[in-house]
Amino acid sequence: MREAYEWIRDIIIALVIAGTVLLFFKPIVVKQESMQPTFYSDDYIVVSRQAYNLFGDVERGDVIVFKSKLLNEKGEQKHLIKRVIAVGGDTIEIKDGYVYVNGEAIDEPYVAEEGISGEMGSVTVEEGKLFVMGDNRRVSQDSRSPELGQVEESSIVGKVVLRILPLDSIQTF
Repeated sequence: MREAYEWIRDIIIALVIAGTVLLFFKPIVVKQESMQPTFYSDDYIVVSRQAYNLFGDVERGDVIVFKSKLLNEKGEQKHLIKRVIAVGGDTIEIKDGYVYVNGEAIDEPYVAEEGISGEMGSVTVEEGKLFVMGDNRRVSQDSRSPELGQVEESSIVGKVVLRILPLDSIQTF
C-alpha cells in the first residue's frame, strides 16, 4: 500500500511541475521557411508565454509566435513566427531595398539577403499593434501583406527564448 501511495504522489508531483512549466513556456516546432537563416523548418523552439506580462513590453527585434488571421488547411488560425520590426506609434517605410523605422534605416544582420525588392510607402503602426516581418523577406508573408497586416499584441502566443533542436544550434534569444 505504501508503494502505491509513493507512486501516486510522484505522479502528482510530476504533473504539477509539468503544468507549471507549461504555464510559462510552450514548445513549438517551426514549420516555415520565412525566418531563415535564423530558424529553419523543423527547428524546435521554446517560447515564453509570460515574457511580456512579467518582463516588459514588446520591443523591436523580438522574435514572436502569434495567432494570425490566416487559416491553415484545417480552418484553424495559423501560428506564425516573425520578427517585430515596429511597435505602436512607429512609422515604417521600405525604400531602396531597406527598412526605415521612424526615418532611420535599421541594421538587420539577421536577414537572409540584403535589400528587399519592392517599396512600401510610409505607414504608422497603430497602438496595440505590431509590424512584423520574416528574416527571409523574399518568401515571408508578413505585415507587408494585406492578408496579414499589422498584428494585434493580444494575439501573441509568446516570445522566442530558446532553440533546443537541432542540438548543434542550441541558442537563447
